[in-house]
Amino acid sequence: MSMPQRKIPLLVILGATAVGKTALSLKLAGTLGGEIISADSRLLYRGMDIGTAKPTLEEQQSIPHHLIDIVNPDQTITAAEYQALAQAAIQDIDARARLPMLVGGTGQYITALLEGWSAPRVPPNPELRAEFEAYATDQGLEALHARLAAVDAEAAAAIDPRNVRRVIRALEVTVLTGIPFSQQRTKTPPPYHTLVIGLRMERERLFQRADERIDDMIQRGFVQEVQGLIHHGYLPALPSMSGLGYAQISRHLAGESTLEAAITETKRATRVFIRHQETWFRQHDHQTMWYNSESVDAAGLSAVIQQWRSTLE
Repeated sequence: MSMPQRKIPLLVILGATAVGKTALSLKLAGTLGGEIISADSRLLYRGMDIGTAKPTLEEQQSIPHHLIDIVNPDQTITAAEYQALAQAAIQDIDARARLPMLVGGTGQYITALLEGWSAPRVPPNPELRAEFEAYATDQGLEALHARLAAVDAEAAAAIDPRNVRRVIRALEVTVLTGIPFSQQRTKTPPPYHTLVIGLRMERERLFQRADERIDDMIQRGFVQEVQGLIHHGYLPALPSMSGLGYAQISRHLAGESTLEAAITETKRATRVFIRHQETWFRQHDHQTMWYNSESVDAAGLSAVIQQWRSTLE
């Protein structure tokens, strides 16, 4: 009779942009013997540091981090590829008797790992993709997203209209198979014992923090960072360069807007994104223990986590 497979302890810290995940995760990792796996799609890219609020080199050296700076801005990583890399990192950290800590705000990455999503195995169709890309260029991203919503409202609700690659993939799979993309995703319970910590704060206070962080990014050279990326051939049309702030600053550098207008638009878009994140985490709850990030006691929370770990031994 075979022994049941041991489940790996996995601590998850999630929440919206600017809520304070990095600071708390660094404190907890230091006391718990943890290593941090980024669950932020924007931290994957090399050279995109200021505008993504990437942990500093000092922070990354003090606590081991994984899945940061792994591709160039002109490369892409699919959600399935991210999932495989994260699974490998979790296994590696656990094998070294450390605590894997999944930290970030990209809800799809976190949910896919915790629910064991498997993407449909449908080969890409270059002609169909080219058609959708041309439609997006001619009609706009919202129009392309509306086409997806017409055939698969569930998939459309889960995909940001700005993520053209994902919108096109969902449309492609739906058209080629005749079955909505959202209905083709299978789930296999993953081999993890998870404890999910969520951070939140009063929305207007969070918006204020996000605005202040954007102002700080500008002071630390965000415009120069975007200018350098463009200089090295990473053009604004790339998916990576369509991220928050990068798209707006790129338009400013192209002479299409003032810096003040670019900053204002970045703040507006960030608030929309925060609402989107909060909605995702409400709709995909994993028995999350929610804490106000401005009043959470890191030492007390560490004790809660230690107690959880002791029940798994």
